[in-house]
Amino acid sequence: MAGQLNVEVVAVDSKVWSGEAKAVYARTTEGELGVLPGHQPLLGELRVDSTVRVQPVDGGELAWQIEGGFLSVTTDGVTILAETAEAVAPASA
Repeated sequence: MAGQLNVEVVAVDSKVWSGEAKAVYARTTEGELGVLPGHQPLLGELRVDSTVRVQPVDGGELAWQIEGGFLSVTTDGVTILAETAEAVAPASA
């Protein structure tokens, strides 16, 4: 499945979203991060009061307001483990 990421967004109390995506964008404590297929594995701490954006393969963009947590990138995909994740409208580019 080259060219796609398997993405899961999980809050403490529920699975928020799961699916295939072209890209994931998040703000970590180290700065803004964009993840595309083939990205090197990493573990990052999500910044409190930030937004995580996902571009699903079927188009559009999804976004969640995150209150801290972690982002894990592996060869299997991307997992967002958030304290809370509330759906928001994606910001206009």
